[in-house]
Amino acid sequence: MSAAQSALPISMRGITKRYGPVSVLADLDLDVAPGEFLTLLGPSGSGKTTLLMIIAGFVRANAGSVKVGGEEIITMPPHKRNIGMVFQNYALFPHMNVFQNIAFPLKQRRVGAKETATKVGRALELVQLSGLGDRRVDQLSGGQRQRVALARAIVFEPRIVLMDEPLSALDKSLREHMQIELRSLHRRLGMTTVYVTHDQREAITMSDRIAVMNNGRIEQLDRPEALYARPKTKFVASFIGESNFIPVECKDGAVWYDGQRLQTTSELPSAGQHWLVARPEKVRVAGGASNLNGANVLQAVVRDVVYQGDSFLCYAVLAGGEQIALRDYCRSDVLSLIPSAGAQIRLQIPAEDTTVVTER
Repeated sequence: MSAAQSALPISMRGITKRYGPVSVLADLDLDVAPGEFLTLLGPSGSGKTTLLMIIAGFVRANAGSVKVGGEEIITMPPHKRNIGMVFQNYALFPHMNVFQNIAFPLKQRRVGAKETATKVGRALELVQLSGLGDRRVDQLSGGQRQRVALARAIVFEPRIVLMDEPLSALDKSLREHMQIELRSLHRRLGMTTVYVTHDQREAITMSDRIAVMNNGRIEQLDRPEALYARPKTKFVASFIGESNFIPVECKDGAVWYDGQRLQTTSELPSAGQHWLVARPEKVRVAGGASNLNGANVLQAVVRDVVYQGDSFLCYAVLAGGEQIALRDYCRSDVLSLIPSAGAQIRLQIPAEDTTVVTER
């Protein structure tokens, strides 16, 4: 398949969508690079599926521009956009077998029988379903149906593939396996891919970049590792992974909590009330150590300790009443440091592992 050679960029400007008085998308801009795997991540109602459907042509925007490879497609009907689509419910035809389902886009494009057989065979091989062309759809497992839907989306070698939560119906183990399979297939084919999910772990696993959406706008667009390590708002920090939020005041170029100056390598926002973010795996029990290498040290009282097999999660309460969590693996060198409920402890948070974020 030659899609990698023809992958195209997507450029959206001023995308606005309203349903009556309700604004779903508001003056949104987004660029997707050729061959990029970009994920739209956000909670229900954030506008991510609406944006995907506007790219596909199934929803008409009230205002804005959608260009693919420099060509305006905002008014173009869906069947002329040459975009592959994988729906959440797969949308397979139950009266057709696997071969016929995958061949459907080729039939619409009046591709000859011999070329159709070649292309369908190649698509079946790519999704690891060779030999199942005669199988009925109702004889397939959930994972196999998902693969058929994917094969149908790529069989005509589109330059862009859109996926709307295609793994949500699968169980956890199969979903995680298919994440790797989809990522591997994307790398082989190189098609520009826009993927929608509300699962942050799925987004981190699969994406080149992630657009975190909230209330019809993009809160932050960045690489997965940057979103995790340096979120810009409280919403992004709370939606990507687990986070501790410590209320702080920024003044005179410093960060203060409960009268204590905290160290951070984060860029500081404007003066005022903000939040210092620390991931649970970056927080440690200081124990009796005297040399903490400039790390922040906060006094706390343990509320609960939860054993989770390979790790433990400790919940503690800071002087100001805020709850903070720390997570560590159950290694022999840390087992002796696991505190018990009610214990007074010192928590160590390295300055380089903190980020100061605004409310939004």
